[in-house]
Amino acid sequence: MPLFEFEGKVPVVDETAYVFPTAVVIGNVKIGREVWVGPGAVLRGDYGEIEVGDYTAVEDNVVIHARPGEKTTIGKHVTLGHMSVIHTPIIGDWAVIGMNSTISDFAKVGTWAAVAEGAVVRNRSEIPEEGIAAGVPAKVIGKVTEEYKKLWEDYKNNYNTFCRRYRDNLAPVKK
Repeated sequence: MPLFEFEGKVPVVDETAYVFPTAVVIGNVKIGREVWVGPGAVLRGDYGEIEVGDYTAVEDNVVIHARPGEKTTIGKHVTLGHMSVIHTPIIGDWAVIGMNSTISDFAKVGTWAAVAEGAVVRNRSEIPEEGIAAGVPAKVIGKVTEEYKKLWEDYKNNYNTFCRRYRDNLAPVKK
């Protein structure tokens, strides 16, 4: 597992989590139960703190960081889409952060909120609980439905199984 101590700060990764071999976890980072961290992801707790809640999916090439002395907080059952940038926000449980989106400093994304692909949630802005936000800058354009929640619960459960499945079945191809 690609974990690195930095200036006495050591990542803490739950034994049920899975961190892909090409991901990087540095310093003051706490990764919860059955968190799946995909290829190329970077969680850099060098001068800030990062906490990733249980059952969260940190997809391929996601970057998570925090400002000096500050904390990035990611709730439980969150999906961080491919190539998203997460920098010192608070993200509530069950939120979905779309691919290639940015959640900036001190922003708040509520429980079950959804941020569309490519959106930019600016510094200190807020996406309310169950809000759907899109655009640059992100603006609330709707509300999450019960159908959406059911669909995403199923998707999120797939990622939770990846921890065990990757640990048990991932192997380099021999030529």
